[in-house]
Amino acid sequence: MANPAILTVDDDPAVSRSVARDIRRRYGDRYRVVRADSGQAALDALRELKLRGEQVAVMLADYRMPQMNGIQFLESAMDIFPRARRVLLTAYADTEAAIDAINIVDLDHYLLKPWNPPEEKLYPVVDALLDAWAAAPDEAINDIRVVGHRWSAPSYKVRDFLARNLVPYRWLLADEAEGGRLLSAAGLGVDDVPLVVTPDGSSLVKPTEAGLAAHVGLTTKPAEDFYDLVVVGAGPAGLGAAVYGASEGLRTVLLEQRATGGQAGQSSRIENYLGFPDGVSGAQLTDRARRQALRFGAEILTTREVVGLESGGSTRLLRFGDGGAIAAHTVVLATGVSYRMLEAPGLAELTGRGVFYGSAATEAPACAGEEVYIVGGANSAGQAAMHFSRYARKVHILIRAGDLRRSMSQYLIDQIEGRPNIEVHPHTTVVGGEGDGHLQRLSLCDPRSGHVKDVNTSWLFIFIGAEPRTDWLDKSIQRDDRGFVLTGPDLLADGRRPPGWSLPRDPYHLECSMPGVFAAGDVRATSVKRVASAVGEGAMAVSLIHRYLETQ
Repeated sequence: MANPAILTVDDDPAVSRSVARDIRRRYGDRYRVVRADSGQAALDALRELKLRGEQVAVMLADYRMPQMNGIQFLESAMDIFPRARRVLLTAYADTEAAIDAINIVDLDHYLLKPWNPPEEKLYPVVDALLDAWAAAPDEAINDIRVVGHRWSAPSYKVRDFLARNLVPYRWLLADEAEGGRLLSAAGLGVDDVPLVVTPDGSSLVKPTEAGLAAHVGLTTKPAEDFYDLVVVGAGPAGLGAAVYGASEGLRTVLLEQRATGGQAGQSSRIENYLGFPDGVSGAQLTDRARRQALRFGAEILTTREVVGLESGGSTRLLRFGDGGAIAAHTVVLATGVSYRMLEAPGLAELTGRGVFYGSAATEAPACAGEEVYIVGGANSAGQAAMHFSRYARKVHILIRAGDLRRSMSQYLIDQIEGRPNIEVHPHTTVVGGEGDGHLQRLSLCDPRSGHVKDVNTSWLFIFIGAEPRTDWLDKSIQRDDRGFVLTGPDLLADGRRPPGWSLPRDPYHLECSMPGVFAAGDVRATSVKRVASAVGEGAMAVSLIHRYLETQ
């Protein structure tokens, strides 16, 4: 971090140089001296320092300046750096104004000009102020800050993107002091959210995910035009393929549209994954796999939307939504699945404002003392229920079936039954939601009787169904009637190979209807929907890729 700043502002060039020279001579080895020639220029400098997360220890302002005098400047400056010590430079005739300023801007000291010799009249004053500031300085900021509203869907989207990509950040409410100061420093109002302020002071207003990724250190552009292996999707299967592909010498790039980890990356705790007897969070597992892939030399690109796959001889071409493209010898499709939308009146409008798909772990602390509703009966819903039960007063699990045993692992059922603030509601569906600006009420229905009741809540988390992310494949890859990718033996009809198949052999076990393209994990038809099997299929795909490349 940069040294804390001492700011001086005076419109008289001679006086400005003099005070800056004297301050720098005594404190230049520990503090950075920032000099301005007007109140407005000084405020601009303070806003820039604020956005960069730097500290200001002392501000010295001349009283007699045009447009904005020293008192007016300090009054505005204290909104930006409230803990900085404030000094007013005055002539003898201005002492009454300086005394009045003590009450107006909580002035720490007024200093008569000239202050020669500085050893007697300047330095003792500044020494005392610096000692006082050092006892309670502004907090040094070296991370990303996000300013937004509690129930703003765009604000939630930014926070969720950063959290899922393991980018640390601080969340600040726009209607609280620090968030308001950052908005003011950026020249914005409370409606101009979300605001993202990066450690270098860049201000991103309502950023796109691609723009945000580029500013927070995530890689978005490939280093090469051609690779041995392109992996599409960075869930467990994609990460497994990237690790094994790169570790075995293949030039490998991993493409992810949103965040590494997929649905597994959102899991608060995975307790049945081999080698982790005490369990591991999805974020931890994802981070380890990501770092492992990078260590072996794989590239990982985020915010890359793939919209097309084409075959050209031995080359496979992937087209991006922004018009770009990337080519490779082989491709692994590991795009996973997404949660199905819950079709009920009012929910679409409240998504991101109390209605969430997936665990949305960033919201858990805000649920403290409240009632949370979770829709779904699979492991992901159970893991979320256990996580939210640490914060919420009550967690309600809503399921269509009569109990959890058909869809959830027994270890999770046992944990849920042992948690007194979790209640399972069988034969219950959500048929509506409403609220003013955010979710406030849900309508729940028992489909057996048709009875509907309303409950008050601001929190609904949905974990239903699994829809493969394969629409972009169009007709280039054969899929089943639900959109899952067909591979290997499933492509054979009465012993006949798929139409257009050009090789004198049957497709390999994980190979798609386009030679050299493989599918792994949840996106593949008939796959086992478990983290361990997805990782295994990613590794198996690389083994089959080597066999494929040997025959080309």
